[in-house]
Amino acid sequence: MASGRPFGNKTVGMTMNDDNNEKGTHALIQSTEARGIIKWLDEAVLITLLVFSIVGAIVSAFTPQDAYLYWLAMIPLFGIGAMLSGWAQARREGDVRGFAFRELLKIQSLHWGGVVCTVVGVFVLRYEKLIDEDGTALVVLLILGLATFLDGIRIGWRFSLVGIFLGISAMIIAYLEQFLPIVVLLAVILIVYSVYHGRRRHLPA
Repeated sequence: MASGRPFGNKTVGMTMNDDNNEKGTHALIQSTEARGIIKWLDEAVLITLLVFSIVGAIVSAFTPQDAYLYWLAMIPLFGIGAMLSGWAQARREGDVRGFAFRELLKIQSLHWGGVVCTVVGVFVLRYEKLIDEDGTALVVLLILGLATFLDGIRIGWRFSLVGIFLGISAMIIAYLEQFLPIVVLLAVILIVYSVYHGRRRHLPA
């Protein structure tokens, strides 16, 4: 009778260990899936911003009277994209190039708030007829490109790529009538490069 107790305790202990192992395995799977989502979040943000940029380039070329409103609406979207990229980096590395995520939020708010004020200044110049509608759209596009490029210095090189794309797109729209194929091709090249570089970076050595 006495010899049965240790056997029973051993059985209970094995059961508890099995439960703990199952919980640990489930948590590991969830953690791996979360890391996979976070790893590709930068690419998703890049593709989204490039798609909206292509739409904005089309609007700037064909309906410049509405383009500045479109780009003004894009500023919060770009700011949200920057914050998502920063959050993904913070989850992966613990910080964003030395910045804590909360500190980064404050910096991003000041950065994109300054962009909004600058764009409003451009609208005032347009209202005073110091620049025309075509020029307004291109100037706003250049401002957004510069702001995105500079933000990429803090957030990551993908944002700088988007900024370069916006700047080049402004020049292409200004000088070429058949600009859309070139702009789309440039966007595809940047997306392919980003995905390829991201996969190569995460391959085991």
